[in-house]
Amino acid sequence: MVKVCVFGAGAIGGYMAAALDKAGADVSIIARGEHLEAIKANGLRLRKDGAETVHRVHATSDASELGVQDYVIIGVKAHAIAPVINSFGPLLGSGTAIVPALNGIPWWYFHGLASGHEGHHPWLESVDPGGVQWRFFGPARAIGCVVYPACDVPEPGVINHKSGDRFTLGEPDGSDSQRLHILSDMLIAGGLKAPRKARLRDEIWIKLWGNCSFNPVSALTGASLDLIGADDALCGVIYKMMEECRRVGESLGARFSVDIPQRMKGGISIIGHKPSTRHDVELGRPMEIDPLVSSVLELARRQKIETPTLDAIAALLRMQGQILGLYSRQTDVEERILPDDLRDFAARLLP
Repeated sequence: MVKVCVFGAGAIGGYMAAALDKAGADVSIIARGEHLEAIKANGLRLRKDGAETVHRVHATSDASELGVQDYVIIGVKAHAIAPVINSFGPLLGSGTAIVPALNGIPWWYFHGLASGHEGHHPWLESVDPGGVQWRFFGPARAIGCVVYPACDVPEPGVINHKSGDRFTLGEPDGSDSQRLHILSDMLIAGGLKAPRKARLRDEIWIKLWGNCSFNPVSALTGASLDLIGADDALCGVIYKMMEECRRVGESLGARFSVDIPQRMKGGISIIGHKPSTRHDVELGRPMEIDPLVSSVLELARRQKIETPTLDAIAALLRMQGQILGLYSRQTDVEERILPDDLRDFAARLLP
């Protein structure tokens, strides 16, 4: 039986855990607090399509109870991984695959990619400061995963599925490996869509297109995607942000299979939906700024691409996060993402 640990069984991690349990995998989860206690007492409960299923998985806060796994799916946000990185140690054997089910540019992005980091270290400071994940996990363990479902946790121990069933998977080097097949087949057997893509980075950028534009604008304004789409001025801002993001992605070899109006239409057609970064604001959680926005700006600096609209919105978003106590300023990261002219201007104002 395939052993899978979901490290961080919140909305998305819990949804994947339920599917893998349905598929017959030996599933364990790492959780904490009331969520963990509820799962221990009542099982992991998934509400989907008007029905509820209960999944009796091994739940713990201590990875040392679980032993070596075949797959470790990471469901905690990127900024929360480094402080607990040593907790992953008991789960890792020589053949353990790491599957970061996260938004934004992943820490393994440059593994197996021939261009884009020449003259730089192979990790992004905005995503993986100091290369903690790159060094601890090793990029060869990584299987890429682009997350599309929308889920939430309405109460401890309960995962509420709202929309979407697709988790697109891919090896960083584009190969169609056995471990990729096994994971895809398990997710499909659990009722999800799990296509395997040789060019997964293309899909990462198309998803990031919306994350780096709609997310910050919604976080700053409190508006749902359909309200943003109904405002011509905001649509203009989103369009410029997407143009800049596309230039960065294309400079690294990404191919965009849809145009900007199509991508915008896909976002604003969801009535009443607010993206995750706005939920962070409303729920008082640490804001997921760096993987979704700062990473694009860091790549832009590497590629010497100007991103004035993204720069401005990112500055507003970081300040919002700092004022609310939901984002910590990281000077070393800002050094990598601020364009030289803004950095020089700030230095003149604040010597």
